[in-house]
Amino acid sequence: MATVLKAEKRTDLRTSENKSLRRNGQVPAVLYGKTTDSTAVSVHSVGFIKTIREVGRNGIIDLEVEGGKKHQVIAHDVQIDRIKDQILHIDFFAVDMKSEMEAEVSVNLVGEAPGEKDGGVVSNLLFTLTVNALPADIPEEITVDISELNIGDSISVEDVKASGNFEIINEPTETVVTVVTPDIEEEPEEDDEEQEPEVIGEESDDSEGTEDENKSE
Repeated sequence: MATVLKAEKRTDLRTSENKSLRRNGQVPAVLYGKTTDSTAVSVHSVGFIKTIREVGRNGIIDLEVEGGKKHQVIAHDVQIDRIKDQILHIDFFAVDMKSEMEAEVSVNLVGEAPGEKDGGVVSNLLFTLTVNALPADIPEEITVDISELNIGDSISVEDVKASGNFEIINEPTETVVTVVTPDIEEEPEEDDEEQEPEVIGEESDDSEGTEDENKSE
């Protein structure tokens, strides 16, 4: 059974009203879907955070809109202000539980790469993978084990061993993670003998001597 999250309809879509909602602990949002008309709503920030903790990032939520019916949705996009640690906006996508859909799933690296102990650097190139699955089968994250990676080794999409009723649809040859040799900056070579800087406009001793001889003639 999906978790219920209550939402209120929004009629005032001005930026100033959105700021007012956030000050009062609510988050502006929009509900939409293939067979669902786009509707501006708002939800309580605390309630949304609790719901996501309960069902997971790609979990199914029963969004109960004020004066309307419940919609089975996922939080398709969540905009966050990292500086203020505040949720700015949420896109709720109404899903058909019997139809497959695409979703972005976070990559979770586990283990310790031997190459890192040898001075290498673990470089995570793909932080999310795109999967195709029924809404109820979308995983919260995909675990990638890096415990056998030495310097120069990598794991591609086709190497990812993930169990579940979903298909990863990224290009098979895309690199998910690799262990690289750290860049070493070479120090510039110093000249054996330091050269004194030339002073622009300074005349040589010979030229001064010649000028004095000309004056005395």
